Amino acid sequence: MRTSRRAVLSSVGTAASIGVAGCLGGDGGSGIPDYDCDTSSSTESVSELPRPVIGDPEADVTVAVFKDFACPHCATWELEESPTIESEYVDPGIIRYEHWDFPIPVHDTWSPGVANAARGVQDRQGDEAFFAFAKTAFEHHESYSWDIVGYAAEEAGGDPCSAIRDGESGTYEAVVSADREAGVGRGVQGTPTVFVNGEPVSAPTADAVSTAIENAR
Repeated sequence: MRTSRRAVLSSVGTAASIGVAGCLGGDGGSGIPDYDCDTSSSTESVSELPRPVIGDPEADVTVAVFKDFACPHCATWELEESPTIESEYVDPGIIRYEHWDFPIPVHDTWSPGVANAARGVQDRQGDEAFFAFAKTAFEHHESYSWDIVGYAAEEAGGDPCSAIRDGESGTYEAVVSADREAGVGRGVQGTPTVFVNGEPVSAPTADAVSTAIENAR
């Protein structure tokens, strides 16, 4: 199942209230640290970054996934479907697995904000850290706060305050927007959308993507 712009617009009030109600203040018994970061200093915008990739960069089969960090269906893909693809095809080096940002936006703050923070982690710590950040972020997608963004960065080996600053200031907005424009050009209308060697997969499930990979090999 995918999240589309139409679905978002029809439920924007609900989504906004969930985003606000779920934000954590301090630890609050959640186990999430309370980061006291000074994010008032300006950051220099970054306009280009390499594609976040895991697996074999030179593999014959490329899997490209367009995601919105606030999309619940993207969280389902990331936490329930993608692990199968990673264990069967990424870890053995059978495929090149690419992340593409496509903020619909499901949430006006967290869709672009978490994407910007993730790209900052990628820029400073590399692709493996980017994907580790993404995994932790999606685990908390229903209760995003800037502390959770910082926590995801720290869990990935990054600096929490730098990630929070990037998310708040939109340091990598040009990078994120370029991904979205590319997705629109490829016909992406909702998230998650998966392509295998440039061809859209019928459904964002491990079974459907596995079949597409096998057909492309």
